[in-house]
Amino acid sequence: MVREYSPSTPFTATQHYPPLQSGDRLSRAEFERRYAAATDVKKAELIEGIVYVASPLRHRQHGKPHSRVMTWLGVYQTLTPGVDLSDAPTVRLDLDNEPQPDAALFIEAAAGGQTRISADDYIEGSPELIVEIAASSAAIDRGAKKQVYRRNGVLEYVIWQTYDNQLEWFELTDGEYQLLSPDADGILRSRVFPGLWLAVDALLNNQMAQVLETLQLGLASPEHATFVEQLRMQ
Repeated sequence: MVREYSPSTPFTATQHYPPLQSGDRLSRAEFERRYAAATDVKKAELIEGIVYVASPLRHRQHGKPHSRVMTWLGVYQTLTPGVDLSDAPTVRLDLDNEPQPDAALFIEAAAGGQTRISADDYIEGSPELIVEIAASSAAIDRGAKKQVYRRNGVLEYVIWQTYDNQLEWFELTDGEYQLLSPDADGILRSRVFPGLWLAVDALLNNQMAQVLETLQLGLASPEHATFVEQLRMQ
């Protein structure tokens, strides 16, 4: 969470909160107060009312894969007016869940999206697509957090398990997550964001030129042009 966040009860130097620790069971309001006060904590999430404080992030297992995902999504967002992208944002999903996903791609509210930006500049509601880089966090990303995203209507959920170097892309269908399958060319295509194409093997093998070439094909597709026009008409 961004350190300048001002909770409903402003933190002052005379106030003291217990340290924020994994396993704490807190309300969202109390979580936000403690997170704002815990200047030594770089990333913490509230999942089903339980606090998870992230371990230090390693380069090969997290930082580098994260940068690849943000490059891929960033190009798509740049060329898709009406779509926004956020890098590791705090997301207020509901009263018991405030995750900080590695990436969130969402349709702007003015274009008919599911989220809004609060007065204090946080995402509220469910981004249409969330990506998690799962190294040490794989158990929670594939377990409790996946169920929270499903229940709150996150339409697509991508998990990159970096220790196993495998990627799963789930689509919300009839209230359940169904795993998307790549086509014969090994390309995954978003159903929510037309033109968002991913050459999975190229991404997993750090062949970013091929990832971006495949994405450019998606951006040049008729379905992407139709999607952009639909967003403009909202």
